Amino acid sequence: MEIGVDLTTVASQGEADVICSFLRANGIACADRLASGPYVEGGGGYGGHREILVRQDDLDWARELLAQPST
Repeated sequence: MEIGVDLTTVASQGEADVICSFLRANGIACADRLASGPYVEGGGGYGGHREILVRQDDLDWARELLAQPST
């Protein structure tokens, strides 16, 4: 199955790494790529804005995980 559904866009590579690590720890395959469009202008943190990608089948679960309050 291909990873390629946009879950969210974050401001930096570091933030993308943290989110993908969290998703992977919960059994969700994850990738990131340089964001295109309006996110590119204005930069962002290290590496620029990044799109977080997951499988279509994992999209709802990934959204639920990211919506949970941190403890």
